[in-house]
Amino acid sequence: MSDQHLEEQEMEAEALSAIFDTAFEIRSSSQPFVWAVKLVPVDCGGDEEEEEAANHVMVKLVVNVPLDYPEVSLPVMDLEIVKGLSDDNKKELLAVANNEAEANTGTPSIFAVCEAVRAWLADNNVKGMDDASMHAQMMRKQKEAERREAQAAQQFESQKKIDEMTEAEKEELAVRKRREEGTPVNDVTFPAWWAKFTAEKELEQSTAHDDGGSERVGGKGEVEEKLTGFQIFSEKAGIFSLEKLEAAAEELENDTSALDPEELGEVDEELFDDDEDLDDLDFDDDDDESDEEPEI
Repeated sequence: MSDQHLEEQEMEAEALSAIFDTAFEIRSSSQPFVWAVKLVPVDCGGDEEEEEAANHVMVKLVVNVPLDYPEVSLPVMDLEIVKGLSDDNKKELLAVANNEAEANTGTPSIFAVCEAVRAWLADNNVKGMDDASMHAQMMRKQKEAERREAQAAQQFESQKKIDEMTEAEKEELAVRKRREEGTPVNDVTFPAWWAKFTAEKELEQSTAHDDGGSERVGGKGEVEEKLTGFQIFSEKAGIFSLEKLEAAAEELENDTSALDPEELGEVDEELFDDDEDLDDLDFDDDDDESDEEPEI
């Protein structure tokens, strides 16, 4: 036994207690541990009266935990019949529990075993399971046959719906399935994808080269350099273009020189000959007065 085994067993017991609550009990708190779990087909949330009415079969799964469980040994299990099962049922159900534990070798498996046992109880949650008479056995076999027949009918109807789907619906379903699953990458699909990808890239490069790429060939064999982002912005915004500014100034000058002086009207020159009137204003007096100290 190692400390790791002990820690794993204690953690599993804690998890089972949290899941099953009062249905889980520790019968031996020292190693080797012994646990017990009460299992019913229908969980009624702890209501005992409702649980008694809804469940016709009940068992307790008793687990003896080996010291080297779960890495090495399987749990040693037994069943205690609480309600509604015969000894033959017990043997059958115990086989279900052991098979589930075997399927989970090397890992904590008690919860999985409990779920398998509970599923069997749910499928056999009928009165009279503990009746060993021939009549009771016949009735159980008949009900089991009816249950299997119902399952087969349900599967048949599901398959029938699929068969009756139109081609378009089948194609749509296939597309959805492919989208969900995706395309697997393997030795067959990757070379095909790579060939397609390289062909597309070569075509793009060839098209870009034909169009001139970063250069454009003029009509006279001249090569025009590709404009920078600043140049494109300046050109589109109409700024930072000296040629355009000069052209605009020249156009304005031409328009001004073309104006007829008569159309501009006569200019009143007397408006600009009133400088003599300004001589009467004495600006120094105000400054002198402001410099004088006030009398107290």
